[in-house]
Amino acid sequence: QVQLVESGGGLVQAGGSLRLSCEASGRIVSINVMGWYRQAPGKQRELVATVPTGGYTNYADSVKGRFTVSRDNAKNTVYLQMNSLKPEDTAVYYCNAGEIITHGSRFLRGPYWGQGTQVTVSS
Repeated sequence: QVQLVESGGGLVQAGGSLRLSCEASGRIVSINVMGWYRQAPGKQRELVATVPTGGYTNYADSVKGRFTVSRDNAKNTVYLQMNSLKPEDTAVYYCNAGEIITHGSRFLRGPYWGQGTQVTVSS
């Protein structure tokens, strides 16, 4: 089974920065797509950023120019660097991974989700 564990959330003032990390574990050989989603109170979960193995990144319009997604394939880890944070960025941030190859050539389509990490931006 695949597990995703996030870290790095917290409370920050508007204009500040945070860096989220998410490590995937579970006899993984490769992960095609990794990314971040968020869910604010009373709202649906929305895409923040994704980065496939090839490295082509995709961002929500609301975070372009402020957030940067990256990954370390050797560590099965995805990062989200968040700069110039705004109060409207306040949400629970979830790591996501899909299209996973495990040892024994097993293909897991996913998606798999982390438990979420709270990001709160004060004005």
